[in-house]
Amino acid sequence: MRRFFTLWAGQAFSLLGSALVQWALMFWIAVTTASPLDLAIAGAMGLLPQVFLSPFAGAYVDRLDRKKVMLLADLLTALGTLLLMVLFIVQSIALWHIFIIMFFRSAMQAFHWPAMQASTALMVPKDHLARITGLNQSVMGLTSIMGPALGAFLYVALPMYLVLGMDVVTAAMAITALLVVRIPEIRKPQGRERGPIFRDLVDAFRYVRAWKGALLVVAVFSVVNFLITPAFTFFNLLTLYHFGQGPYQAAFMDVMVGAGMITGGLILGMWGGSSRKIVTCIGALASSGGGVLLIGVLPPDGFLIAAGTALFIGTGLSIVNGIVMAILQKGIRADMQGRVFALLSSLASGMSPLGLALSGPFAGVFGIQAWFIAGGLIMVVVSAALFFVPVVLHIEDHIAEAVAIEQ
Repeated sequence: MRRFFTLWAGQAFSLLGSALVQWALMFWIAVTTASPLDLAIAGAMGLLPQVFLSPFAGAYVDRLDRKKVMLLADLLTALGTLLLMVLFIVQSIALWHIFIIMFFRSAMQAFHWPAMQASTALMVPKDHLARITGLNQSVMGLTSIMGPALGAFLYVALPMYLVLGMDVVTAAMAITALLVVRIPEIRKPQGRERGPIFRDLVDAFRYVRAWKGALLVVAVFSVVNFLITPAFTFFNLLTLYHFGQGPYQAAFMDVMVGAGMITGGLILGMWGGSSRKIVTCIGALASSGGGVLLIGVLPPDGFLIAAGTALFIGTGLSIVNGIVMAILQKGIRADMQGRVFALLSSLASGMSPLGLALSGPFAGVFGIQAWFIAGGLIMVVVSAALFFVPVVLHIEDHIAEAVAIEQ
């Protein structure tokens, strides 16, 4: 656990740098273009590589040294940010440059995320996984608070290239932590020869399909990602052009989401969820959908209510993410965690780019608020329906079966 928290601290600083830079870049696009379509494209650039690369990345993570995978991903991400800094310095920056770097950073994350999740499952006792995932949600929430807050301050106070430099500094801290930590090796099944990557992907899909309820849960959260990703992407435009606020208020909306993530993570970390954790998860999802709906119907003078609702949404989504991750970490064999996590991530996030592709033109015609209203309603209805699906309500009962599944 001591080794894990050293690794965890380095990655936390890296997440902060990434959140700061991501907010600054998205706000730069919002101010420069004032276009929902451009913001949707930027969001898609940050998601598409994870959708298409994650399954292959996860298969390689299970074959390679996970520590080296994370080191290389962090190093290449920092180099990409350095290139963007140079373009801002020489004043040759164009929108397509930012799109490409966002795409590249996401591609590196497609390798880094399954490696980190699989390493966590190897370093943390299973009885504490729910609390650790709750703690992770709190850290993500903290970075969601500090990232936009620091991003807004630095955006106003410094040239853009110096704002980007913060990501390079925090990446160096993450790399340093990785260099001093030993991550346990994976115990691989005996008598199995290493075959084509495609076979590993097929094995991962069969594993998930054999776990009763797992694919349906992933399908549900694919729909949620389809709805919620564009909503978060449009927060800056909503604050600037519907509520008539400025950069600090736009950052404050993201800060409130982050505060909610911390709150939800702390609740989950101390409580651990109900005895049947999926019930807590579904309830939190329904409450988040109600918050999204409320933001969509607020008048232009309702900014403070919107900010408070963002806190509520962040709390619910933090609990949802923490519980789902804990269930998956318990139910996936250690030697398959890289490829299965990557496959599930790809399936769950695969609808997000489609949501962004449709939400840009949709918001241009019907307004940004209409997406919040429709998305919130669908989330509430889907959550209510899940209470009547036994295979979802009893997914935790099949964890022992999932762990025993042979490739």
